Amino acid sequence: MTTILVWHRSDLRTADNPALADAREEGDRVAPAFVVDPRYYGADGLACDARLQFLQDCLANLREQYRDLGSDLAVLDGDPRRRLRDLLDSGTVDAVYYNRHPTARHGKRVADAVRSWPETTAVAADGLRYADRRHDDGTVAVETRDGWDDHCESYFEGDPAPRPDTLGVNPVDSDLSLDDMADRFGNPEKRDRPRGGTVAANARLEAFCDRLAEYPSVVSPPAAAQHRSSRLSADLAFGTLSPRQVYQRVRQCPDGRGRSMYVSRLYWNRHYHQKLADWPGWTERAVNPVFWGLFRDEHDPELDQAWQTGQTGFPMVDAAMRALTETGYINFRMRAMVATVYVYVLKQWWKRGADFMYAHLLDADAAINYTQWQSQCNLTGVHPVRVYDPAKQQREYDPDGAFVREYVPELAPLPDQHLAEPAETPVHVQRECGVDIGADYPYPVVDYAHEAERAREIYADLADRAREALSDPRVERRCSFSNRGRGRTDDGGGDDTQGQATLSDF
Repeated sequence: MTTILVWHRSDLRTADNPALADAREEGDRVAPAFVVDPRYYGADGLACDARLQFLQDCLANLREQYRDLGSDLAVLDGDPRRRLRDLLDSGTVDAVYYNRHPTARHGKRVADAVRSWPETTAVAADGLRYADRRHDDGTVAVETRDGWDDHCESYFEGDPAPRPDTLGVNPVDSDLSLDDMADRFGNPEKRDRPRGGTVAANARLEAFCDRLAEYPSVVSPPAAAQHRSSRLSADLAFGTLSPRQVYQRVRQCPDGRGRSMYVSRLYWNRHYHQKLADWPGWTERAVNPVFWGLFRDEHDPELDQAWQTGQTGFPMVDAAMRALTETGYINFRMRAMVATVYVYVLKQWWKRGADFMYAHLLDADAAINYTQWQSQCNLTGVHPVRVYDPAKQQREYDPDGAFVREYVPELAPLPDQHLAEPAETPVHVQRECGVDIGADYPYPVVDYAHEAERAREIYADLADRAREALSDPRVERRCSFSNRGRGRTDDGGGDDTQGQATLSDF
């Protein structure tokens, strides 16, 4: 009797789960398992409290799915390399199946080690191309993009992997209960956390389909996006729904701009995952070597702290950062704005900011977070230096001040016309409103216009060297954001209200 362990990672579902479907087809018994790796889910991991609670929801729902099939989910504790190897060596299981997905850092080391075992089958059925021939710097050494759009479309349009009708008893016992996980992680401090799991994800998907027509008008304004965009990004990151399931459900909706925008973004989701699959270094260093270490020596702890805590004196930035730390979510436009302010305006090293955002995001996805930080801050050398103006963003996307007033309540009494630049508010208006700029709310920590222009000059000085670096085929392959076909643009800096926007904001 062959027993196959299905190692769940970012695929916390039983429907459209290729590894599970293959294991059920090829084995006599299936042993579903999730391993709580302390490197991810411990005190030093880049995972906020709300994300850990969301994970517990997902595991609880996944367990119910397996119990409905006559099985159960084994929750194991420790390094997956050790726990899975012990199960194989003891004869408890005969093989390990898992779904491949792009990873970096510790996760890649773990996945690569497990995949190297002769008993392991890594299933690649997610619309991406995985190539193991690589240069010494980790860059893929074969072309993965020829015909990529057609390859990805075949995935989206293909039949989902069948969910098993029934499974036998899981021979692997849990050694960590979900209550133990709750005790270990504590109570979440973030508010308005959505519930995790496939049941909740399907409810969100159905609700979004009902309002899909309004998607173009709500995706950019941060207050509207909090409640009216799809809010499926965490479900896709944890894999409680597959991209294909979402694609096929959205394609059933009436044709229109909202549907085409969202379908386009699902392709871009796969695109950026392909980028990480092609080069895992996105999470660690600038993709174009000319920008390695840019602003690392300029680290200013006070500016960094002001950005993290929402005390920069730029209300839209501060509202976005407080929303991030209080709720674990901000929409893409706000993510791009705070990233460009951090690097271009405050002159801070990109990776420190990207890690901070990744740690606080409920929907943290390395393939999107780090590639977008690098592209927004032009660490590729192929993107424009687009410095988001916080005042302009507030006037255009929060004109009634709903977002700023919610997260920066000390400015709430100010008239709308002064919310974008409160430091310019006349003293008599401040007195009438009971707001004292400089005491109740800080003046801007830097001169935005001066620092933005200085950033453009710094990048202009590096432009020739950056272009020269792109003559190296490895660097060019990493930096290129082109998508052949489908008429999509090739960078992350476009207007994300347009139907063919490039940003993976779900």
